[in-house]
Amino acid sequence: MARGESRPPSFVGTPEAAVRDLSSELSDLTLDSEEGLRKFQRGEIYDDDLEWYRLVPPEARQVLSSSEVQRQSILFEIIKSEKDYVSDLETLQEVFIEPIVNTLAVPEFRVRGFIQEVFFNLDKILEHHKRMLGALFERQRDQHPLIQSLSDIILDNSLLFQDDYEDYIKHYPLAEARHRSELRRNSRYQYLLQQCSLAPRVRKRDLITFLSRPVTRLPRLLLLLENAKKYTEPDHPDMETIPLLIGILKDFIRSTQPGIAASEDKVKYWNLCESLIYQKGEIIDLDLYDESRSLRFQGPLSRRYKSNMDLHWADLHVALLDNYMLLLKPEARSSTVMKHHVVSRPIPLEYLRLGAFDGPPENRKEKAEDGSGILDRVRSRYRQMYPFTIYHASSKMSRRYTLYAGSEAARQKWYDALDEALGIRQVRQESNMLFAPHIINEGFFKHAALVAPYGLAAHYTGRVNAATELSFRKVLSVPNPTSMVALPAAGKLFVLHEDGLCSYSLDMLARAALGLIDSRKVDASRETIAGDVLFFRAGRVGNRFMVLYGQKSFLQVYLYALEVVSNADANHPRWSTSGVSSFRSFGDPLVIPKDTYNITVLSRRIVICSEKGISVADPANLSLGVKSTHLPDFSGSDLSLPMAGLKVRCAACKPLGIVRCPNSEELLVVYDELGCYMDKHGVPTRASGYLRWETKAVSYAHRGDYLMLISPEFIEVRTVHTGKLVQVLEGADMRRIDVGLLSPDKDSAQGTTLIAMRGREEQGLVADRILELVETSELRTPRVSDVPGQWEDFDIL
Repeated sequence: MARGESRPPSFVGTPEAAVRDLSSELSDLTLDSEEGLRKFQRGEIYDDDLEWYRLVPPEARQVLSSSEVQRQSILFEIIKSEKDYVSDLETLQEVFIEPIVNTLAVPEFRVRGFIQEVFFNLDKILEHHKRMLGALFERQRDQHPLIQSLSDIILDNSLLFQDDYEDYIKHYPLAEARHRSELRRNSRYQYLLQQCSLAPRVRKRDLITFLSRPVTRLPRLLLLLENAKKYTEPDHPDMETIPLLIGILKDFIRSTQPGIAASEDKVKYWNLCESLIYQKGEIIDLDLYDESRSLRFQGPLSRRYKSNMDLHWADLHVALLDNYMLLLKPEARSSTVMKHHVVSRPIPLEYLRLGAFDGPPENRKEKAEDGSGILDRVRSRYRQMYPFTIYHASSKMSRRYTLYAGSEAARQKWYDALDEALGIRQVRQESNMLFAPHIINEGFFKHAALVAPYGLAAHYTGRVNAATELSFRKVLSVPNPTSMVALPAAGKLFVLHEDGLCSYSLDMLARAALGLIDSRKVDASRETIAGDVLFFRAGRVGNRFMVLYGQKSFLQVYLYALEVVSNADANHPRWSTSGVSSFRSFGDPLVIPKDTYNITVLSRRIVICSEKGISVADPANLSLGVKSTHLPDFSGSDLSLPMAGLKVRCAACKPLGIVRCPNSEELLVVYDELGCYMDKHGVPTRASGYLRWETKAVSYAHRGDYLMLISPEFIEVRTVHTGKLVQVLEGADMRRIDVGLLSPDKDSAQGTTLIAMRGREEQGLVADRILELVETSELRTPRVSDVPGQWEDFDIL
């Protein structure tokens, strides 16, 4: 080889020794480049000079092979890109985050949450890379211009920052969506970002570019390492470390993809939630912002409507959530904002049923959009639409929908999505029941399915009409009982049957059930309270045990109130005015509507439900009459259209009772088809909004924070405070059989709810199943509103 020609380095012995010898050989040639290296690390070199070969004397480059020159350039690029990355994260902190915190661009009460949602854990990622950049700079100062390896530094740090990167990358779509949402609606925020973009360090890049830097950094680093591997000699130590590092980064990047996809789905879901426009008046709590909510599937579908004896098509956007199905009408209000009108009441998945999905395609007539001639513009074309049917289980005909997909493949996708969503919803509901049905008795009570089969009449007891918390053994023979109530603290069992209202000794009843005494002694403890009784309620009113009953008289129905007295006081002459020694009258009887069908008690007021509406009376002073005959109070409906609309809706429904909202002075008026809120004076609240039940209730039960709406086929469990649907139980011929208790006894914190339903059928006989709905949630400490005397339930003015 001629003198003066450049030659590749000659490696003799181990590669490590060769690198040390070459570095020593180059050391004399790099004295002038030391200052350039220091300027590079301090950021004092122009961008055009930020290349490895610009910091290395030509003599140093000439002694290296072309592949080693490429390798050194790539290693320098790794350090340079790390330096730029740290600089960008610092710019993000100093130019964007700090001004947002220190100004009023985002209101003070939510700026901390905004910073957390948008910038998440960028501070932790910045600390990781400051540490790694410091180690890279130190290696560069020690070995410049011929760096032996950087892979050990990157490997050590990558094992430390993976968890924080995983959190950030999976959260990134949510951060970007939160930023864009704020940008659309907050002009102060828009102005601040415009000012931030003027900073020289930003270089006209927007905030999204900076936020996405951690998402693109690791793929960029992976690409540089793969390129470095191509130019690394086979016997170099990096040929062991770099493949290991590449594998770690690839696996990590691959593992974050599902998280990113899930976050992107969450963003789509949030955008949908923000675009919804509901019909006025109705209060709908879809529980949209629960952590577990998700958008299972969405897409365009069509419906056909009949108008003026003709059918026309309407395009819808249908969204399938994990808890509801929404039929929406899209409306583009601008080029960037899409709103969706809820055109039909959302269908809970508990009620959603699938009909036919195999119907033949139908033709949809459309105007041709192509063609230049006059005939082409008016000529119609036909597009095939593929129908499928869904319906509401409680309104099979009135809420039955035939929807049309644009292709057979789209129809099949909808079927698969619906079938999967319904299956997942059912499993989740069954494994997370708020009230679990506990079978108390099955098979003992039997009645004829249609007509009693010949020869089997002796084997059935009749349909269960009433029950209380007692064992199921026959101890009484009374004709056609319709309701019963046990008051253990008062020692009484009340039974209403065709002969009237009677009471029995609960102690005697228990002894007879255990076989300790003859059942005739139970009959001996009987006290007849009244005859011609239409209904009764018994329980605690304030500090007293009371019996309230409605008795039919000539052309009138009277409400009587009796107090249960102890055995020690039973013989007191002043307390026997009712004619029954265990009770004393409480005021004079009250005339109530003849069509009264239910009464409930809230603290010191009797709520009387009739076909004419709701009335209120004081059980201690029945002679004072009814204080208000119209609840809710719609006297202001002439001046309020929402209240006028609510008045019309309530007038068409049957009132069932009133319950108190937890931790509030509001009351929920329960009708068979809807509910509405009012204050303690009876005036509607919540802008006269209303809740609509999914099924028409026959009765209800109030259990703490929850309301059970009971119909023959379904039991809806809803929160009292918002009306949110939390559980649905399905059955046949379901009915509440423990009706009659005024309120849960104070010694039994939550009370109980007993349900009878149709069970199995054998040989023409139906066996009733008796269930207790047992609350499965954690035991709760008493609320302030549960303490007697905190506030009167209501005081109608």
